Amino acid sequence: MFYTVGEMAKILGVPASTLRYYDQEGLLPFVERSKGGVRMFTEADYSTLMVIGCLKKSGLSIKEIKAFIQMAEQGDSSLKERLALFRHRKEAVEKQMQELRETLSLLEYKCWYYETACQAGTEDAVKDLPLESLPEAYRKVKETLRLDRPLGGEGREK
Repeated sequence: MFYTVGEMAKILGVPASTLRYYDQEGLLPFVERSKGGVRMFTEADYSTLMVIGCLKKSGLSIKEIKAFIQMAEQGDSSLKERLALFRHRKEAVEKQMQELRETLSLLEYKCWYYETACQAGTEDAVKDLPLESLPEAYRKVKETLRLDRPLGGEGREK
């Protein structure tokens, strides 16, 4: 079964212009065209487009994705290079996820901080709480916010 640009774009949840751009940039050399020049996507193309989307979301540039497509066209001779590319992207995404988890922890702490301050009617009720008084989940986060911890000196939380 064949799908037009519009149909495939709808399936993927992207604008049709994205697929046209990918084609223009050389990411879709495998896509067949009808006699009238209309791009005709197959189910196999869908899988490749999902991989392209994954690589894009992982932070690869169009140029780097094009290099991957070219490696894939080489067949088995580029297996090790493709494996290395995916391992590298996996490591980068894992690092981003860890950074996002740390960011989320700080946001959760600050939500608790301001919710508690709002309930008390003053920030003074929470800003100088000793670590032992905090919910356990927030102790490590508050510790990272203390300026006096690594640098020595009076730090104030805001």
